[in-house]
This record gives sequence, structure tokens and C-alpha cells, in this order.
Amino acid sequence: MSTGVGSAERVLRLLNLFSEARPEWTVDEMMCELDYSRPTLYRYVKALKEMGFLAPNGPHGWALGPRVVEMDFLMRKSDRLLSEGAVALQALAKVHPATALLVRWYGNKLLCVAAEVSAPNPRSSYPRGRPMPLARGAISRAILAYLPRRQMLEKIAENFGELSAVGLGHSVEEIADTLKQMRKGGALIAHGEVTPGVVGVAAPVFDDSTTPVAVLCMTIDRETLDDATLAHVAREVWNAAERLTETLSEQRAELAPADQYPLEKMDES
Repeated sequence: MSTGVGSAERVLRLLNLFSEARPEWTVDEMMCELDYSRPTLYRYVKALKEMGFLAPNGPHGWALGPRVVEMDFLMRKSDRLLSEGAVALQALAKVHPATALLVRWYGNKLLCVAAEVSAPNPRSSYPRGRPMPLARGAISRAILAYLPRRQMLEKIAENFGELSAVGLGHSVEEIADTLKQMRKGGALIAHGEVTPGVVGVAAPVFDDSTTPVAVLCMTIDRETLDDATLAHVAREVWNAAERLTETLSEQRAELAPADQYPLEKMDES
């Protein structure tokens, strides 16, 4: 397989085909979707199979392979957010019967990377690894409200239909102003936007940047909450996110300069 940037992007496009809706693909289906030539596609599939990223699935299909599971194991061992976040989740799960979530985001997706359950009958519909929509719920608001304004406006424009549908505003600027006002209230709260009957309470987590790297959230059956309890939960979620932010920022500051390699430098290489 070529190591050029073009080839790398083409391979990533191939891997990006696999989703919850389409976990299996045949070579012919890949070829039609990607418009790659058959020899090129076979070369990529063969290389990905040898490295464990793809595996045969039935007589003609292909699915993600065992290397993906190995990489998930390595992420759990190396990610400081996961190791420090586990402590926060355990503490939050004791505040009120709930599912406490640690969520990362990328592009227009949210992804639960860790959870702690204390509710006897949890109602959260997004377990670890299942993507959530960026435009709905408390987790979404905890990210969008704290993005730098230019990036916030871009994300609002990309997800305008869903954001306006949940009543945040009728224009990009109006939604941005609504999100800005939400920042003044501490933890972000949403009622039943992702899972019916569930209240989400979320707060952003930072490291040493101005952009949230993750979100701490509690999802709670609304029938177990009154106003005073919800206010208490909101304070606990906000405080937990602040403590996790402080820990991550301190750890990042301890890294030697040689260990820090900004993305703009990578782009120049």
C-alpha cells in the first residue's frame, strides 16, 4: 500500500464506510460507493486484512477486524481522559441513580467512551462506542456553547435543521446567542431530546485549550427528579467537570516541550 497522503485518505474513506447501519460490505459494494478501480480496492482490502483492520464475514462480505479491538484496548490503557474520568464517573454515579457518561466528540458525532451506571433500570440508549448526534441533548449543548465563536457558527450551520427543531433559534446567529446565554447557567440541561423520558445534565471538560475535549454527563429518569434534586445534580456535574479539567490541565503542563507537537507543525511536515 502506498504511504502517500492520497492513498492514506482513500484507505480511511474505505474504513469509514463501516457503521452501525452498514457493518458489512462486499467488494462490489465498496467499489460502487467509493468509485475505486477493482485492482486498487483489492490492494487496499488485502493490506487491511493482513494488518487485522478487516476480516472476511461470510462468503462475500467484509467486516471490521480484530485490530480495531486491540486499538480500543490500547486507548483505554493510554488515554489520560479515560483514566482520570473514571474517578469522576464513579463519584457522579453516587450522586443520584443515573447513567454517568464521559463523552468525546469529533466532526458531527458524539461518542461515549466510558460510563458508570447506578440506576436500577437505566434508560440511556447510547452505550460506549455508539455515536450520538451532535445537534441534540445536553451533551451537544455543553460542547457547542463553549466552542470559540467561529467554530461554533460553523457547527451550527452544519447542524442547523436539528438545532432549530429543538427550539434553540431560527437563524445561525440566534442559536449562537441562545447557546452563549446557556453558558451563564452552569451545567447544560435538556429534557428528552435524545432519549424520551430522560433528563441530561452535562458540563464541558477542557485540558489547556479553549475548546472542550470531552463532556461529563448524567442521564436520569425524569420521574426521579424534582427541582431541588436537579439543581443539586447540576452543581455536582459542573464541579466534577471543573475538577477533571484542572487535573488534565496540570498533566498537560507537566509534559516536556518535546512531547507537545501542535497540529499546525504536523501540517508543515
